Amino acid sequence: MSSCRKRCKREILKFAQYLFRVITGTLNPDSIEDELELSAVRHRPEALEQLEAQTRFSRKELQILYRGFKNECPSGVVNEDTFKEIYAQFFPQGDASTYAHFLFNAFDTDHNGSVSFEDFVMGLSILLRGSVQEKLNWAFNLYDINKDGYITKEEMLDIIKSIYDMMGKCTYPILKEETPRQHVEIFFQKMDKNRDGVVTIDEFIDCCQNDENIMRSMQLFENVI
Repeated sequence: MSSCRKRCKREILKFAQYLFRVITGTLNPDSIEDELELSAVRHRPEALEQLEAQTRFSRKELQILYRGFKNECPSGVVNEDTFKEIYAQFFPQGDASTYAHFLFNAFDTDHNGSVSFEDFVMGLSILLRGSVQEKLNWAFNLYDINKDGYITKEEMLDIIKSIYDMMGKCTYPILKEETPRQHVEIFFQKMDKNRDGVVTIDEFIDCCQNDENIMRSMQLFENVI
């Protein structure tokens, strides 16, 4: 393997570790000042102020996030292949590629095939600090694979199966092949109020907010994000 490829692999791994710290909340706010003192990255005040207004992150937190993102992604964007490599680091016991594909599309809000720092921060702000309704809106967008405003059984099945594939040997007890479809059938019986075969965003949010079992099931999504 060439030195360039080795360096790229190290940088992807470092970014994966950094992303994991941010998502799991182990990026200690008390250490932000220390991190900033080590940072040599210059930020554009206008862009930073705009992101501060659009997200629930402070200016200092945005600087830390930008430093980690820019250091490991010098181009300023993450493509899907890199995103898949990041998730593969977290779930070596399974196959994370399909779920990473769906998640990448959820972060790639303008559908240009790459996730910019702005895309990343906007999504992360919702997932970490958004209201319940904002998080459910984001989750609906993830499940609505073709972005037509509806979730079908097949779309939900694709997402659920991709999560189980990613968890691999970590699922206990070992799942039967029909388990994901059974779960989808249960979800749809509760969500599809008018029995038209699809779930709208209103049905999705209303059902999730009023059903404790579904909210607990949705934690599977939160735990792997």
